[in-house]
Amino acid sequence: MTLEAPGPAHFLFIPGVLLVGMVLGYVMGARAAREEAEKRAARRRK
Repeated sequence: MTLEAPGPAHFLFIPGVLLVGMVLGYVMGARAAREEAEKRAARRRK
């Protein structure tokens, strides 16, 4: 059994997947923070 170095696609695919995950996490986290801020503001108004 011989171990071969990963191909060039590997060096593009892995960072691409990580970047997509970071963007999705940022978008989802920003949305959750915005909703929480709106809930707190609504509670203060009551």
